[in-house]
Amino acid sequence: MTTVTRSKVNIYSERKYFPRVAYFCMEYGLHYKLPIYAGGLGVLAGDYIKAAHDLSLPMVALGILWKQDYTEQFIGEDGRPYDVYPDFQFDNVQDTGVTVQVNVRGENVTCKVHKVEQYGNIPLYLLDTNFPGSKHGWMTRRLYGGEDQDRLAAEVILGVGGVRALRALGINVDIYHMNEGHAVFAGFELIKEKMNKRALSFEDAWAETRKEIVFTTHTPVEAGNEIHRHDLLSFMDAYNGLTYEQVREIGGDPFNMTAGGLSLAHVSNAVSKLHGVTASRMWKNVPRASNIISITNGVHNYTWQDSRIRQAFEQKGDLWKAHMDNKNEFIQFIENKTGSRVNPNALLVGFARRAAPYKRSDLIFRTTEIIEPLLREGKIQLVFSGKAHPKDGIGKDIIQQLVLMDRKYKDSVIFIENYNMEVAHYMIRGCDVWLNNPRRPLEASGTSGMKAAMNGVLNLSVIDGWVGEGLQHGVSGWLINPQNTGNLQEWEQDEGDLRELYHVLLNEVIPTYYNNQELWVEMMRASIDMSRWHFSSHRMIREYYELMYQVTKDIQDGKEEYRYSNVEHAIQNPVEEHGRHMPYQGFYP
Repeated sequence: MTTVTRSKVNIYSERKYFPRVAYFCMEYGLHYKLPIYAGGLGVLAGDYIKAAHDLSLPMVALGILWKQDYTEQFIGEDGRPYDVYPDFQFDNVQDTGVTVQVNVRGENVTCKVHKVEQYGNIPLYLLDTNFPGSKHGWMTRRLYGGEDQDRLAAEVILGVGGVRALRALGINVDIYHMNEGHAVFAGFELIKEKMNKRALSFEDAWAETRKEIVFTTHTPVEAGNEIHRHDLLSFMDAYNGLTYEQVREIGGDPFNMTAGGLSLAHVSNAVSKLHGVTASRMWKNVPRASNIISITNGVHNYTWQDSRIRQAFEQKGDLWKAHMDNKNEFIQFIENKTGSRVNPNALLVGFARRAAPYKRSDLIFRTTEIIEPLLREGKIQLVFSGKAHPKDGIGKDIIQQLVLMDRKYKDSVIFIENYNMEVAHYMIRGCDVWLNNPRRPLEASGTSGMKAAMNGVLNLSVIDGWVGEGLQHGVSGWLINPQNTGNLQEWEQDEGDLRELYHVLLNEVIPTYYNNQELWVEMMRASIDMSRWHFSSHRMIREYYELMYQVTKDIQDGKEEYRYSNVEHAIQNPVEEHGRHMPYQGFYP
């Protein structure tokens, strides 16, 4: 994975005007050599701003330069994860010379503004308090680390400081896109600006600000939607000049960051169609919340799809050879990392996720009399990777159990420590099957499966997140328990899904892999065809412009001529050339 340069094309060149967008996110996964991301949210944001660059769109991005990243997580002798926090030297970022100030906990905090644009991305401006002479380095030291005060300090810097950085840099913005609730304080700053500079009332300033903001909510898991006490918000100066009553109107008491985002935005979105249903139900009681539409996530083809796979697909070449090249490279990577030697001719199943109970990484192990013979005979091989939050004891328990399986079954079960973009790069290209079995409806999207699908790695998945929009059972992958299971208890869902997982694995996946390579390759081709446009970041960003950014800009200006223009054609009938869904040759060197 190296720095890349690509030709840029503008698929919107026929348009007269496109809104200038500022994209706010707490983390960005652009490259494993720029460690300022924790997982899926950050990698999605990185893919998004690469797509914006590919398409020459008028966007900039705002984030934080995390001195110690999220965590480097390794496995101890007892099999339990432990965390290491090295201080990174970011020689690959540019100091703009610009600084901004924010108020945190009664003190004036200076933030340096850095710039990153060498990974094929739009300009990404990163705020930083970790510089010589600063006593506020703790505020941008560790992503999602520390206590609530650490989190709130960073969120004030991202939101309030991000808006002020745009002003200091002289960057004009039409639309502010808050990707998750971490950036909600940007809305407070925009409201305060209008109250101070235009003498608007709070209600009028809020109404005007809503026209400028769009919001994306990502997780239906309760713990992922941040809540803070108002006394702490006030103590940390997160009110930013607003009153308790005004802030309560925006996000309730206690203050819910997701509810605040929904109330500050004109329009919001979930990240898959199924997630849209779940999110609308979940947040229906939030006063003054914006409507939630669905824009399914996508991944950046150039970053994640292997060039040999792409070439073999487009030229109708030997997909199996391209896949085996990737598999053998992954096997060598595994040996270098773990000392384990994988059989290249045996079925290799991958599972890489954040360690959380709802993702059920241990599900496949729960009936020993079924899975153990397959592992002992080498019929299947399982490779896992993932990280737990440093303070998540349950997540670390999950990883410890996977490590124990690794030690019990030797080369048939492998756990790769310190999951990051480099590990993901090998896994989503080198496995034969990508396993995904979260409890429904808790998987908002699941972008790792999209990356695997683009490489002809066949998904074996429950229907949640993106899967229900593209995967066809026995055609481009396999579905686990596709029928409507209703409102089951957790144990009932686990029992039913486990039974179906074993049934599909034993009766369809394994026989096809070992006995019908021709069908397997046909399914690989169908998987790539299904995913390369519909689950690409280029399709995703087109929908954001058509369904959220342009609509919001029209409402601001009182225009109607661009509203929803050609959106159905753009989404349902992408450009076709030589039987392909999108003319990618403009995006690749």
